[in-house]
Amino acid sequence: MEIYATTNQPNLCPSTTWYTNAITFANSSTVGTNVYGVFVSINNTVYVSNQQTNQVVVWFEGSINPDKILSGSLSTPYDLFVTPRGDIYVDNGLHNGRVDRFSLNSNISTSVMSVPNACYGIFVDISNTLYCAASTSHQVVKKWLNDNVTTSSIIAGTGTAGATATTLNRPVGIFIDTQFNLYVSDSANNRIQMFPLNVFTAVTIVGATAPGTITLNTPYGITLDANGYLFITDYNNNRIIGSGPNGYRCLFGCTSVAGSASTQLHFPSSLSFDTYGNLFVADYYNGRILKFILASNSC
Repeated sequence: MEIYATTNQPNLCPSTTWYTNAITFANSSTVGTNVYGVFVSINNTVYVSNQQTNQVVVWFEGSINPDKILSGSLSTPYDLFVTPRGDIYVDNGLHNGRVDRFSLNSNISTSVMSVPNACYGIFVDISNTLYCAASTSHQVVKKWLNDNVTTSSIIAGTGTAGATATTLNRPVGIFIDTQFNLYVSDSANNRIQMFPLNVFTAVTIVGATAPGTITLNTPYGITLDANGYLFITDYNNNRIIGSGPNGYRCLFGCTSVAGSASTQLHFPSSLSFDTYGNLFVADYYNGRILKFILASNSC
């Protein structure tokens, strides 16, 4: 684990494997017919945004049934992020144009950032800066949370869809590493873009024109392990991709055939590691949260 990271980044070996038969952690009766956002905090609490009920559903480590349900005034929440101190940041952008925060142990949400549209990706970095991938506005915006002003500023994209190094087309998942590099799933361009700190021109690191990587079809969720290797939900290919020193490989759903069996996915939208290296995936069309158990992590 990276001590100073804001999210779980397990130290995975190149030969790490997971059991490909997933456990259904939660089904549609709990998380909704179409489930988008899942996040596992550094104390292994699982958070899911339920777009049907406009709630955040919470499981403490070891729980089978939800321990807490937060309502606030959410409307079709997409993504969410929970900081190490326990503050929950939830998308409320589609109809209300903002990101809301539930402070630790609070059932009341407050608005913390104005956004142009729904946040398909949310992240809080180690400097306490909040980011939103405003997908249909083709940009990523941010705001320093120590500032009481809710206004956000553009950090990536121009607001117009495009496929150049400075433009995005429906950005979804985002991740900011401890060097403040911004990783973006540029979904409609089938690529992962990396924007260095204070740079508006990205490098394509996966898909599209990036040589020696892998072909993506609408990448959505993205996360990094402790060694900086990428894990991606390849949404329209119904699979999960991982990278390592030997390149990119498919981890789950590798036939790319959509389905509801324990070895299949149907439009996986987001993903999150727990501290042990188990991987939680929001299986959007199946309305379930899947848990892929770590099988081997010996180097």
